[in-house]
Amino acid sequence: MEKAERRWIVNISHWNPSEDHFLSLVSFLPSHERSAINRFIRFEDRKRAFVSRLLQYTLVHDVFGIPIDKILIKRTVEGKPYLKNSEGAFFPNFNFNASHHGNYVGIASEPSYLVGFDIVSDSTPNKESGLDFINNFSSHFTTLEWRDIMKTDNPFDLLATFCRYWSLKEAFVKAIGAGLGFGLHRLEFNHSNWTNISVCIDGEESRDWRFWHFELDQHHWASVARGRPTETRKSFNKTSSVVDFKEEDYWNELRLPDEGFTFWTVEELIRTAIREPCSC
Repeated sequence: MEKAERRWIVNISHWNPSEDHFLSLVSFLPSHERSAINRFIRFEDRKRAFVSRLLQYTLVHDVFGIPIDKILIKRTVEGKPYLKNSEGAFFPNFNFNASHHGNYVGIASEPSYLVGFDIVSDSTPNKESGLDFINNFSSHFTTLEWRDIMKTDNPFDLLATFCRYWSLKEAFVKAIGAGLGFGLHRLEFNHSNWTNISVCIDGEESRDWRFWHFELDQHHWASVARGRPTETRKSFNKTSSVVDFKEEDYWNELRLPDEGFTFWTVEELIRTAIREPCSC
């Protein structure tokens, strides 16, 4: 339990289990998680949901050593997950966030800071053009961000820039546990070729947040948001004893570089998680 920071990514594009094998794997999880997975109609969506849940339970087991069938993961009314087990008190601010889109499922955790994580794929629904698709979301961006998105005539670059901004905005919202009610237009991101990323919230630059952005491949991007624990929503504060830092300690820690991701295959994740019978 010496360290609780994790950055894990799984590529599910080559994982094609049979329906029967998939159902046997899902049965390993608690009943409420099975119900959440089975609500999805498309098999691809059920696969993503399963790997997301399995990542969450495997991460908590890896950090705290709690047997997987004893882990109690709950969610706030806005959907931010949290650990209910008393072992979580070892890291009072411990929190994690999972995301899945396209070919990837991932998770990020932090022992001290708020963490938000988001994956975005450039796939568009119903073969809609990239420009038509992103025009549906123009109200979620500031003038500066929209100008940056629209400055190219290359449709791939246009969609890629949109996805990059979107993943940053979602990572922030997921970190604070705000849910769908937070207006993404309130956030304006500035960057230098997607490094040295900063955010203005309601027009004011915030020094309480750091962001990291990654290109997973030519069609997928991911962002990690890391911020002050007191910035979270009240519903998440009620789930744990939020501990703030001295100003000097806070900035020394926040300036540390992000360690990057560990990549798993689905088979590796399953072997790691399902090593013992589950009584759930």
